Amino acid sequence: MMYYLEAIIHLIGMVVMLTNMLCQRLTLAGSHLLKGGEKMFQHKQVQELAELEAITTEVGRVYKTPDGAFPSITTILGRLSRDDINKWRKRVGEETANKISRTSSSRGTRIHKMCEDYINNKKPEIRSPLDKQMFMSMQEILDDFVGEVYGQELPLYSKHLGIAGRVDLICEWNGKLAIVDYKTSAKIKKREWVNSYFMQATAYCIMYEEMTGVPVDRFVILIGVDQEPPQTFYGKRDDNIAGLIDAIKGYYDENDLIHINPALYGGVNP
Repeated sequence: MMYYLEAIIHLIGMVVMLTNMLCQRLTLAGSHLLKGGEKMFQHKQVQELAELEAITTEVGRVYKTPDGAFPSITTILGRLSRDDINKWRKRVGEETANKISRTSSSRGTRIHKMCEDYINNKKPEIRSPLDKQMFMSMQEILDDFVGEVYGQELPLYSKHLGIAGRVDLICEWNGKLAIVDYKTSAKIKKREWVNSYFMQATAYCIMYEEMTGVPVDRFVILIGVDQEPPQTFYGKRDDNIAGLIDAIKGYYDENDLIHINPALYGGVNP
């Protein structure tokens, strides 16, 4: 009897030891620690950025910053597709266009929030089968490539460029620091259709470095697509600066605004 008791105690001790070893290995795994079958992400302690108030004006969304009021980068780049959007609205009709736009905007907001919650190690709220399909396909990409997280939904601005905005995600992507911008689409997009996405992400790279001193020279555009695998586009900051500056200048010219940094345009006020 005593022999069996000792054997049971020994077995229990072995189970406890193995359990502790497993817990240690999971803890050491850091961002790869699993919880309920989902990845847990590590968040780096970085410089806290002050919140910026956004207001809607006759020239679009504007952010109030310590250095002045600067237009949103999405507002600036929106003018590049304005003509195509107007043609589309005329072709399908205003009522249909408004319905599609509302649906698309609402879906984009939900998917962004689900990705944000997931990166924050929270359980995302899934409201529809379509949302579930899109998010879960994007989740696989996030699991595979996102490492340490530097921040989400960070308010950014650049006094040099005279712009502001809010970045979706800054993280180590496949081991290298990158801007990550989420998009959603009803269909697969060709590379030549997403030039404005590249300029937007480039703007975030520049703004983040200007505000923190931390350089980010690459970005990722992650697009959730209806009933399709997600698309992932990769880009380099320096390849898109010229196009970004042209877009900013076009916005300031069109709205008869004086840029805070005339030197950006060769020393001449736009």
